[in-house]
Amino acid sequence: MRLDKYLKVSRIIKRRTVANEVCDAKHVTVNGKIARASYDVKENDVIEITMGANKTKIQVTRISETVRKEDAPLMYRVL
Repeated sequence: MRLDKYLKVSRIIKRRTVANEVCDAKHVTVNGKIARASYDVKENDVIEITMGANKTKIQVTRISETVRKEDAPLMYRVL
């Protein structure tokens, strides 16, 4: 699954276009390397998002094309 779609489906970022813009601005790293929106997310990847002064670091635990709002937090673990 593409990185921008994963961020949207897991509800880490509300809109896919915003996720795409954050990736294009090089504010997202995967396993310590700057990642593009087209990066193929795999389980156990560590994603770090920097938006302003906020830094969020998560580990991918599950990948699913669609998920209910209540189940979205099960897709990742905050580090």
